[in-house]
Amino acid sequence: MRFLLIEDNEKLAKAIVERMSLDGHVVDHAPDLETAAVCLASTGYELILLDIMLPDGDGRTFLERHRTGDNDTPVIVLTARSEVSDRVRMLDLGADDYITKPFDFSELEARCRAVLRRRQGASRNQKTFQDVVFDPLAGTVAVAGNVSDLRNRELRLLEVFFQLLT
Repeated sequence: MRFLLIEDNEKLAKAIVERMSLDGHVVDHAPDLETAAVCLASTGYELILLDIMLPDGDGRTFLERHRTGDNDTPVIVLTARSEVSDRVRMLDLGADDYITKPFDFSELEARCRAVLRRRQGASRNQKTFQDVVFDPLAGTVAVAGNVSDLRNRELRLLEVFFQLLT
């Protein structure tokens, strides 16, 4: 899947890009809102990870504009602001989830999976065909109970095969 990360902290952005890439995702990094607008104009994304405090503007304004258009791409807000009022405002503006910095990468990954599951209308990741259980968000396949981790190319091929089955 392709994600857009809008984050001005280069060190954090690099860590997120590397971690998500290990899960087989392609992550484009925009350090500011201007770069994010260029990315969104030229590429489709399955998920946006959005910082609020950016050098050229406020992520809240970006989220409002994003939601007033016809864009339903899920947005997870990443911010150091942890007040309940901040979380409520971002969720009311259209954020799909909210995570406060610092965070554990496993929690971020789980929140990404949950948001993507909800978007697909599924409560579970897994797809089953006979004795094969495929979990595209976890990147695993189980055949007759034997679970294997998938590489990116294997994951993409199984996604295509399971789409053809449904």
